[in-house]
Amino acid sequence: QVQLVESGGGLVQAGGSLRLSCAASGRTFSNYALGWFRQAPGKEREFVSAISWTAGNTYYADSVKGRFTISRDNAENTVVLQMNSLKPEDTAVYYCAADSLLGRLMTYPNLIHYWGKGTQVTVSS
Repeated sequence: QVQLVESGGGLVQAGGSLRLSCAASGRTFSNYALGWFRQAPGKEREFVSAISWTAGNTYYADSVKGRFTISRDNAENTVVLQMNSLKPEDTAVYYCAADSLLGRLMTYPNLIHYWGKGTQVTVSS
């Protein structure tokens, strides 16, 4: 089992920044691909970003590319999503996810092994 706990959400004005963290415990963290998803009210959950277990590969949704940066620290068992130039449309609950397969994490979120409970991000205009 892997337990994931997100933090760092909050209210920010458009153009501002937030830094989301996800702390993991349980099984060997470094063996898992990690990602961030978000779900806005009335919308489906969508992929935001992912990072391979070696941290050698990162992936972003087109909507956040160039504004968000994902990183991980396997020694500290954390994954971070740095969000800059935030827009009102970034408002959502952000979820951390972990899976042994990067492809499954990015393509089949319903099959992802582990999820956090989410943290709210609200961007005001």
